[in-house]
Amino acid sequence: MLSEQLALNLGYSNKKARQIRLAAELHDIGKTLIPHEIIHKPYPLNTDEIEIMKMHTVYGAGILSEQYGEQGKLAREIAMLHHEKLHGQGYWGFNASDLPLHINIVAIADVFCALLFKRAYKQPWTVDEALGYISNRAGFDFCPRLTETFLTVVSSCNETKQELNFIRSSTV
Repeated sequence: MLSEQLALNLGYSNKKARQIRLAAELHDIGKTLIPHEIIHKPYPLNTDEIEIMKMHTVYGAGILSEQYGEQGKLAREIAMLHHEKLHGQGYWGFNASDLPLHINIVAIADVFCALLFKRAYKQPWTVDEALGYISNRAGFDFCPRLTETFLTVVSSCNETKQELNFIRSSTV
Protein backbone atom coordinates (compact mmCIF):
# COMPACT_ATOMS: atom_id res chain seq x y z
CA MET A 1 0.00 0.00 0.00
CA LEU A 2 2.76 2.46 0.92
CA SER A 3 4.74 1.64 -2.21
CA GLU A 4 1.70 2.26 -4.38
CA GLN A 5 0.85 5.55 -2.67
CA LEU A 6 4.45 6.73 -2.87
CA ALA A 7 4.63 5.83 -6.57
CA LEU A 8 1.44 7.81 -7.25
CA ASN A 9 2.84 10.81 -5.39
CA LEU A 10 6.01 10.60 -7.47
CA GLY A 11 4.01 10.80 -10.69
CA TYR A 12 3.62 7.17 -11.69
CA SER A 13 0.42 6.22 -13.50
CA ASN A 14 -2.27 4.32 -11.60
CA LYS A 15 -1.41 1.18 -13.58
CA LYS A 16 2.33 1.37 -12.89
CA ALA A 17 1.79 2.23 -9.20
CA ARG A 18 -0.47 -0.83 -8.89
CA GLN A 19 2.19 -3.01 -10.56
CA ILE A 20 4.76 -1.74 -8.05
CA ARG A 21 2.39 -2.58 -5.19
CA LEU A 22 1.86 -6.10 -6.46
CA ALA A 23 5.59 -6.63 -6.97
CA ALA A 24 6.31 -5.19 -3.51
CA GLU A 25 4.09 -7.82 -1.95
CA LEU A 26 6.57 -10.45 -3.17
CA HIS A 27 9.79 -8.64 -2.25
CA ASP A 28 10.72 -11.07 0.56
CA ILE A 29 9.48 -14.29 -1.02
CA GLY A 30 13.06 -15.60 -0.96
CA LYS A 31 12.92 -15.76 2.84
CA THR A 32 10.88 -18.93 2.42
CA LEU A 33 14.20 -20.63 1.59
CA ILE A 34 16.13 -19.23 4.57
CA PRO A 35 16.37 -21.53 7.63
CA HIS A 36 13.73 -20.82 10.26
CA GLU A 37 16.35 -20.53 13.02
CA ILE A 38 17.99 -17.63 11.18
CA ILE A 39 14.75 -15.83 10.29
CA HIS A 40 13.51 -16.04 13.91
CA LYS A 41 16.80 -15.66 15.77
CA PRO A 42 16.14 -13.48 18.86
CA TYR A 43 19.49 -11.68 18.79
CA PRO A 44 21.89 -10.32 16.14
CA LEU A 45 23.01 -12.60 13.36
CA ASN A 46 26.67 -13.57 13.11
CA THR A 47 28.67 -12.96 9.91
CA ASP A 48 27.84 -16.34 8.36
CA GLU A 49 24.14 -15.96 9.17
CA ILE A 50 24.10 -12.47 7.63
CA GLU A 51 25.51 -13.91 4.41
CA ILE A 52 22.82 -16.60 4.41
CA MET A 53 20.10 -13.98 5.09
CA LYS A 54 21.35 -11.80 2.23
CA MET A 55 20.66 -14.71 -0.11
CA HIS A 56 16.91 -14.22 0.30
CA THR A 57 17.18 -11.57 -2.39
CA VAL A 58 18.83 -13.97 -4.83
CA TYR A 59 16.39 -16.74 -3.95
CA GLY A 60 13.46 -14.37 -4.40
CA ALA A 61 14.63 -13.30 -7.84
CA GLY A 62 15.07 -16.97 -8.70
CA ILE A 63 11.59 -17.92 -7.51
CA LEU A 64 10.19 -15.09 -9.62
CA SER A 65 12.29 -15.96 -12.69
CA GLU A 66 9.34 -17.77 -14.26
CA GLN A 67 7.23 -14.62 -14.14
CA TYR A 68 7.28 -12.84 -17.47
CA GLY A 69 6.33 -9.44 -18.83
CA GLU A 70 6.62 -6.09 -17.12
CA GLN A 71 5.09 -7.35 -13.86
CA GLY A 72 7.54 -10.23 -13.62
CA LYS A 73 10.51 -7.98 -14.34
CA LEU A 74 9.41 -5.53 -11.63
CA ALA A 75 8.98 -8.31 -9.09
CA ARG A 76 12.41 -9.84 -9.86
CA GLU A 77 14.20 -6.48 -9.69
CA ILE A 78 12.54 -5.55 -6.42
CA ALA A 79 13.17 -8.95 -4.84
CA MET A 80 16.85 -8.83 -5.81
CA LEU A 81 17.69 -5.21 -5.03
CA HIS A 82 15.39 -3.92 -2.26
CA HIS A 83 18.24 -3.83 0.28
CA GLU A 84 20.51 -1.51 -1.70
CA LYS A 85 21.41 1.85 -0.13
CA LEU A 86 22.13 5.25 -1.58
CA HIS A 87 25.93 5.04 -1.43
CA GLY A 88 26.45 1.37 -2.22
CA GLN A 89 26.28 0.15 1.38
CA GLY A 90 23.49 -2.36 0.77
CA TYR A 91 23.65 -6.11 0.32
CA TRP A 92 25.30 -6.17 -3.10
CA GLY A 93 27.06 -2.80 -3.26
CA PHE A 94 24.86 -1.15 -5.87
CA ASN A 95 24.33 2.58 -5.51
CA ALA A 96 20.57 2.93 -5.07
CA SER A 97 20.58 6.19 -7.03
CA ASP A 98 21.69 4.18 -10.08
CA LEU A 99 18.77 1.76 -9.74
CA PRO A 100 15.22 2.23 -11.04
CA LEU A 101 13.12 4.41 -8.74
CA HIS A 102 10.59 1.61 -8.11
CA ILE A 103 13.28 -0.36 -6.26
CA ASN A 104 13.99 2.62 -4.00
CA ILE A 105 10.26 3.10 -3.41
CA VAL A 106 9.89 -0.45 -2.11
CA ALA A 107 13.15 -0.21 -0.13
CA ILE A 108 12.02 2.80 1.89
CA ALA A 109 8.56 1.33 2.49
CA ASP A 110 10.16 -1.98 3.53
CA VAL A 111 12.45 -0.35 6.10
CA PHE A 112 9.58 1.70 7.49
CA CYS A 113 7.32 -1.34 7.88
CA ALA A 114 10.14 -3.44 9.36
CA LEU A 115 10.57 -0.82 12.06
CA LEU A 116 6.85 -0.82 12.88
CA PHE A 117 6.50 -4.52 13.53
CA LYS A 118 7.83 -6.74 16.27
CA ARG A 119 10.61 -9.08 15.30
CA ALA A 120 12.24 -11.85 17.30
CA TYR A 121 15.17 -9.49 17.93
CA LYS A 122 13.33 -6.17 18.50
CA GLN A 123 10.17 -4.50 19.75
CA PRO A 124 8.04 -2.48 17.32
CA TRP A 125 8.65 1.22 16.94
CA THR A 126 5.89 3.83 16.87
CA VAL A 127 5.03 5.48 13.56
CA ASP A 128 6.68 8.71 14.72
CA GLU A 129 9.87 6.88 15.75
CA ALA A 130 10.02 5.12 12.38
CA LEU A 131 9.39 8.39 10.52
CA GLY A 132 12.22 10.00 12.49
CA TYR A 133 14.57 7.18 11.53
CA ILE A 134 13.63 7.44 7.85
CA SER A 135 14.16 11.20 8.00
CA ASN A 136 17.60 10.78 9.58
CA ARG A 137 18.66 8.31 6.86
CA ALA A 138 17.94 10.74 4.00
CA GLY A 139 21.11 11.20 2.02
CA PHE A 140 22.66 8.07 3.56
CA ASP A 141 20.32 5.16 2.84
CA PHE A 142 17.61 6.92 0.84
CA CYS A 143 17.48 9.60 -1.81
CA PRO A 144 16.52 12.91 -0.14
CA ARG A 145 13.73 13.63 -2.67
CA LEU A 146 12.23 10.18 -2.18
CA THR A 147 12.51 10.52 1.60
CA GLU A 148 10.79 13.90 1.55
CA THR A 149 7.93 12.52 -0.52
CA PHE A 150 7.65 9.44 1.70
CA LEU A 151 7.51 11.53 4.87
CA THR A 152 4.88 13.78 3.30
CA VAL A 153 2.76 10.81 2.20
CA VAL A 154 2.74 9.20 5.65
CA SER A 155 2.78 12.33 7.83
CA SER A 156 0.16 14.28 5.92
CA CYS A 157 -2.49 11.69 6.46
CA ASN A 158 -3.42 11.32 10.13
CA GLU A 159 -5.78 8.53 9.12
CA THR A 160 -2.84 6.57 7.65
CA LYS A 161 -0.75 7.16 10.77
CA GLN A 162 -3.63 6.04 13.01
CA GLU A 163 -4.19 2.96 10.85
CA LEU A 164 -0.48 2.08 10.93
CA ASN A 165 -0.32 2.53 14.70
CA PHE A 166 -3.41 0.34 15.07
CA ILE A 167 -1.95 -2.41 12.87
CA ARG A 168 1.37 -2.17 14.68
CA SER A 169 -0.21 -2.36 18.13
CA SER A 170 -2.40 -5.31 17.18
CA THR A 171 0.69 -7.37 16.32
CA VAL A 172 2.63 -6.66 19.53
